[in-house]
Amino acid sequence: MHDVIVVGAGPAGNLAARRLAEKKYEVIVLEEHESPGIPQHCTGLVSEETIKMSGVMPEVYSTLHGAEVIFPNGQSVEVRSDKPMGMMIDRVDLEVKMAEAAQDAGADYCFNERYNGHTVGDAVVVDTSVRPHRGKIIIGADGANSQVAMSLGDNSPKEYIRGIQADVRYMMDDQDMLKIYLGNKVAPGFFAWAIPCGAFTRIGLCTSWSAGPPSEYLSDILIRMGFHDKVIRVHSGKIPLGIRPFLCGDRCLLNGDAAGFVKPLSGGGLYPAFRANNHLVNVITNGLDSDALYSRDLSDYTRACMEDFGRELDRSYQLRKRYKKLTDNDFNRIYDYIQKNDLVPYVREMDIDHPGEVIKKVLKSPSRLLSAIPLALRSVK
Repeated sequence: MHDVIVVGAGPAGNLAARRLAEKKYEVIVLEEHESPGIPQHCTGLVSEETIKMSGVMPEVYSTLHGAEVIFPNGQSVEVRSDKPMGMMIDRVDLEVKMAEAAQDAGADYCFNERYNGHTVGDAVVVDTSVRPHRGKIIIGADGANSQVAMSLGDNSPKEYIRGIQADVRYMMDDQDMLKIYLGNKVAPGFFAWAIPCGAFTRIGLCTSWSAGPPSEYLSDILIRMGFHDKVIRVHSGKIPLGIRPFLCGDRCLLNGDAAGFVKPLSGGGLYPAFRANNHLVNVITNGLDSDALYSRDLSDYTRACMEDFGRELDRSYQLRKRYKKLTDNDFNRIYDYIQKNDLVPYVREMDIDHPGEVIKKVLKSPSRLLSAIPLALRSVK
């Protein structure tokens, strides 16, 4: 019998498998695809801190020191920083190397094996498309469509958004600057991006679910940019926003997209998943050592995650709800607000792992707070 059964060989599952295997627990990872990182969903823009937490060094396409934000009226705000704001990495390479590190630590991997469900008694028995597995605890790290998460009851995230991106044969002039496009005609409910990756450029967007398939919006952008005949590959997927109601059950814990650990303002999930991993490993270690693996025993995981980063994700989701209500005219007014209040220096301090902190700093000024009230009122509908 295994100590730990991990469902999903994405970053959250790989890191948990590695850390627990390093503690000499018997760990098995079940992955429905033939290899880690396939299919690719994530853009690959992460912070240096996130890479450090992964425990591996993936291929880096570019190091970004700034961004140009383009508003619906064509005006833009450019922000540059002396220190790196983020790194564009090969996401597939990250997942492969993380899985290899977990295997080197002693974790076993079963590819092409799909999770079908599990039952709980004096152990957890996981049914798969190949054979059953018996263990002491299961970790659900099976992504946005997590079946492990849904086994805990009515456990959907607050919403899903749809994402799509294309790699095109084009080298951006500024390899340390990304472009962000705002507006409901471009990416309703979210935003679009163009990120330098050396010899190619990654162009993508996310949209609210109600906006329909995002492929139409991507096609429009590619045509407008003149890249419709330069597409190398296309990736798409959905992203859960909002922490799921249940993060643990009897002999079961969730992490990553399966838990809804995604930054609502950017769609990034690696940083919160890696932060959660420390708490997950601690709780599982204590549970295995004391044979206390039922829901009441594992609830410290939920408390630790909420105290660490969960409340920040919740606050960011409240900001997202307001963001979704903005019209293109509102976005243009935000541009005017930024110029009027000289906010570019504040945005220059943006931490992509904590984007909401910039808003808090801006609103500490009474004059800026007063001028922001009309914008805030427009989003309360």
